[in-house]
Amino acid sequence: MDLKEFLDQKVSQYNQAGFIELDPISIPHRFTIKQDIEIAGFFAATLAWGQRKTIINKCLQLLEMMDNAPHQFMLHHSESDLKPFLNFKHRTFNDLDTLYFIHFFSTFYKENISLESAFVVGWQGKADIMSVLLKNFHQYFFQHSFAPNRTKKHVATPDRKSACKRLNMFLRWMVRKDEQGVDFGIWDIIKPYQLICPCDLHVDRVGRKLGLISRKQTDWQTAMELTQRLREFDPIDPVKYDFALFGLGVEEKF
Repeated sequence: MDLKEFLDQKVSQYNQAGFIELDPISIPHRFTIKQDIEIAGFFAATLAWGQRKTIINKCLQLLEMMDNAPHQFMLHHSESDLKPFLNFKHRTFNDLDTLYFIHFFSTFYKENISLESAFVVGWQGKADIMSVLLKNFHQYFFQHSFAPNRTKKHVATPDRKSACKRLNMFLRWMVRKDEQGVDFGIWDIIKPYQLICPCDLHVDRVGRKLGLISRKQTDWQTAMELTQRLREFDPIDPVKYDFALFGLGVEEKF
């Protein structure tokens, strides 16, 4: 069996509805309204470091403070509704960060229909556009003069040579379209072939073991190298192999 055939089998094995329950993607799957999925998904991806169970619990706590209707909360909350968030913390993501995120979403959704428009500043149809899109998104997200400097570390950018794991994961959720029901595929401008594989600890380790990564450090160039190798297996939907690499790493301790 060659490597493509092996990875295709693993995609089929792990890109299944059963994957959802124990993964942070279960958070946006609690919603059906597009904007709720976007907001819940963005918070879930942002907070996705540490034990998956803890991540999920923290996200549920955060959404409970929004009455489990994040889009309506962003549009209609009062000043007093923000008080509970002063006690929110997950690892280094604290109340100040949470309140800035809420401010961004509140301002944004009063003028825009979908979060995708914040991610497509400078979009072109070519494959290697994601570096530009993520740099532009970071600038857009922190355009307000009062944006706390400390919060900027919670939204990655290739400008800092980050692999942008969480943003790439969030984009996979929003953009990829298939029949398996794990990813949402609710965005249309960004195409699956433009996505970059989320390069987390497990994916990085398995990718190296399979000879898909040669770069010593793990940074934006590493994520690009991995994705370019995966495009050799499927140029239309390379990031589907995230399921295979992650599943091999987490479930099979490959």
